[in-house]
Amino acid sequence: MPEQNDFALRLRELMGDMSVSAFARKVELSESLIRKYLNGSEPGLAKANQIAIKANCSLEWLATGCGYQYRKAEVVDMEALETAMQLTLNLAESEELNLQNEKLMKAIVATYQYMRATKKKDGYFDVDEAKPFARYVLGMC
Repeated sequence: MPEQNDFALRLRELMGDMSVSAFARKVELSESLIRKYLNGSEPGLAKANQIAIKANCSLEWLATGCGYQYRKAEVVDMEALETAMQLTLNLAESEELNLQNEKLMKAIVATYQYMRATKKKDGYFDVDEAKPFARYVLGMC
C-alpha cells in the first residue's frame, strides 16, 4: 500500500520550480486544493485526471508512481528507439540500406512503436518477438 504522501511527492515533482498558485492556474484548480494535495490529501479520479491532462502528465504515474511520468505519445523512449534502430539496422544489412533510406526509417519507427507496445511482463523489450515484426515491416516498406 502506498504511503499517504506518495501522491504529494509526485505532485511536487510535477510542479518543479512553479509556485503553488502558478501550478493551480495551469491545472485550473484552486490554490487551496493544490495545497491540500501537497499536504497529503489525495484527489478523486476526476481531479487527478484533470491535473494529469493539464500538466501533460501520465495519470498512471501521477496516481501510482508507475509507468512514464509524461504521456507516452509525447515522450520518446530512448531505450526503445535505440533497440529498434539496432534491431532494424542489423536486419537491413543484407539489403544495403542506410539511415538516409526512407524504407529503413519507416521500419525503425514501426519497430519502435511495436517494441513499446509489447514489453514483456518484467518490463524489458522482447527483441526475439520483435524480429519477425521488423522483418515483415522491412518487406512491406
